[in-house]
Amino acid sequence: MTVHPPVTGHCDELQDALTSFRASAHIAQRWGEHLAAVLTGGGRLLAAGNGGSAAQAQHLTAELVGRYRDDRPAFSAIALHADTSSTTAIANDYGVDEVFARQVSAHGRPGDVLMLLSTSGASANLLSAADAARAAGVRVWALTGPAPNPLMAGSDESLCVEAPTGATVQELHLVAVHMVCEAFDAAVENGTWRRRDAGRWDGDGRQDGHGGLRDGDGRWLDGSGGRQNGHGGRRDRDGRWRDGGGPWRDGSGRR
Repeated sequence: MTVHPPVTGHCDELQDALTSFRASAHIAQRWGEHLAAVLTGGGRLLAAGNGGSAAQAQHLTAELVGRYRDDRPAFSAIALHADTSSTTAIANDYGVDEVFARQVSAHGRPGDVLMLLSTSGASANLLSAADAARAAGVRVWALTGPAPNPLMAGSDESLCVEAPTGATVQELHLVAVHMVCEAFDAAVENGTWRRRDAGRWDGDGRQDGHGGLRDGDGRWLDGSGGRQNGHGGRRDRDGRWRDGGGPWRDGSGRR
């Protein structure tokens, strides 16, 4: 079978770009470690992109809500384009440039992180999202193509891929996503994500004073007091009971 030069040339282009991209590994590691601190503290990652970059953004959030390699607790991460009803409603009522910005205003809280992926670094709806994030106290990371570009300038930090084509940029964006996940999981595994507040996950995936494991809804997996005595409710993302009740005082199922 004859392999045409443009096909093998694509591999050569990717290999060349990957060699230079390797020098940016420290940025991906820093992002993963910072993300571990944010998410284990009750924060959230928001991610957005257009087209193929949207797929990469959703890939990242899936790795955090599900898992990357080994089993661990689920963490809050939302791909903004994935809510088709909100996205189309916002586009219809406010214009396409606001489809991500309005969702950032709705879901973002101070200390959260917004990751924006763009091969061009010039998408208007991502620039608007970055503006909304900064107004909400959300940290903005940009994963883009060659620097300089507007999105890089409008973000707190950026990781720019130097490659001649959008296809190669997207391929290295996937590498960057996995590098961030590697760093995130390593930080979680090493216990740097321990929480100081009572009744929250520690580095072993257990709650203070209990010794058991919880499922994604906050219930104890061993059935030994997964709810407060006579409570039956759930807690919000900061670990507070929605009706104002307090945290566990011990492992007995009483407050």
